[in-house]
Amino acid sequence: MKVLVCAQTDVGRARKTNEDACSITELESGTVIDLQGADHTLDVGHKGVLLAVSDGMGGHQAGEVASALVLESLQRELTQDAKAPTHKQLEEAVLRANRRVHNAARSAERHGMGATLTAIMIKGTEAFIAEVGDSRGYLLRNGRLRQVTRDQSMVQMLVDQGVMSEADARKAPGKNVILQAVGLAPDVRVAIGRLELRRGDRLMLCSDGVTNQITDDELRQILTSSPPRESCETMIALANERGGDDNETVIVADVLGEDLAEVDEYETVTSTFEVLQAFEARPNKQRRRTPASVPITHPTTQPVQPAAAPEQVIEMEASPPPLQAAEAPPAERRGWITSLLDRLKIDRPKR
Repeated sequence: MKVLVCAQTDVGRARKTNEDACSITELESGTVIDLQGADHTLDVGHKGVLLAVSDGMGGHQAGEVASALVLESLQRELTQDAKAPTHKQLEEAVLRANRRVHNAARSAERHGMGATLTAIMIKGTEAFIAEVGDSRGYLLRNGRLRQVTRDQSMVQMLVDQGVMSEADARKAPGKNVILQAVGLAPDVRVAIGRLELRRGDRLMLCSDGVTNQITDDELRQILTSSPPRESCETMIALANERGGDDNETVIVADVLGEDLAEVDEYETVTSTFEVLQAFEARPNKQRRRTPASVPITHPTTQPVQPAAAPEQVIEMEASPPPLQAAEAPPAERRGWITSLLDRLKIDRPKR
């Protein structure tokens, strides 16, 4: 089986440095492929191919250090064993990357640094997806686009609880507040998914500098009309045209091979996708953490522009998993949802 892939990253129009990072690694050989701006065909081999995007945060160029450390650590962990990595090894590799960044952040000049991570490991006829933060992964199949990650963000939590609509979430103050990031705490909870691949599937990973500027429907139109390289170029150009307020990174990969099953027109993406480990969280009342140089402030008179605001992180309880909102006592459910709304400076829904 093979993968036709292209990656592109851009500093954008507003930032002086690029804190995003991306990588494509042939796990069989351990080779990190430089695919910036060109289509390449890779052999998946016995161990697979790793695609990864990381969005760093932290002042004084610490974000650049964090995202680079995350990807370098992930590559090293998944290539050092002769055996093909499993989804458990992918999770462990992310946990080791987290510890490495957390240890590096103990120095004064790197205090508070961290990074998001979304990685897709293509192995055989399956893909395993690991996520920490809000960088996204998508699947285009049979002309339909499906997000195969779930933003670990405050506004996504409010959407999940029915407090906010998807449309409101795109323009909400505090959109950049994420629930966890690699390196900010000694441990993270890695969301893991498994996808059964089909012939003609196209995978995409990107940082929020892309999705803050381009809607899912626009992404679908771009991905259905262009090969990987042109798709990457179009997304970066469009994000910059709309302000380029953040760094922008995208990877587009087509999976090719006779071993893959044909798409069944009656088969849904849901039937071929399995959540192996979900990220669940709710506000931690005792702890709150952001990069040292980024205070949590949201003007009440003028909404924060999502892409222009630095990434912010509020630590959340993630273990043991909390009660689902529908199962929680009404008073408890109202209490922590109200807390979220207050943090984001969002008007509470009227009864």
